[in-house]
Amino acid sequence: MVGVCVALHKMAGNKESAELFSLKIGKVIESLKIENDELRITFENDSEPIKLFDDGQSCCENRYMHTDDDLEYYVGAKLQGAEVADGPEEEDEWGETKESQFLKVETSKGVFTVVNYNEHNGYYGGFAVECAAVNP
Repeated sequence: MVGVCVALHKMAGNKESAELFSLKIGKVIESLKIENDELRITFENDSEPIKLFDDGQSCCENRYMHTDDDLEYYVGAKLQGAEVADGPEEEDEWGETKESQFLKVETSKGVFTVVNYNEHNGYYGGFAVECAAVNP
């Protein structure tokens, strides 16, 4: 079942998010970090850093982000693109569900993967990955 915020995201689309991300294609990455469950990217000669994050939070769920990749390795690379892919979904004997979705970020040094997780009771599923400017 899809949560309310995810459903609204799917209906409204994320045109502004895609447009902002496309403006960053070809720019050189100055720093990468996961902070507050957001992938934050700053670029050389660009005063507007961005964040990629799961904006699907509805209510009674636990969302978080993780990577095993060495983000420091990708500093100095050019951003080339990104895609999302659904990961495995697990359900325990009490109906608690753990979903995952992979965010694959393409750079001139290769691809790194960030995983978004959503743990919920079966009523708040789905993901809504967004791109937004990081507010100072």
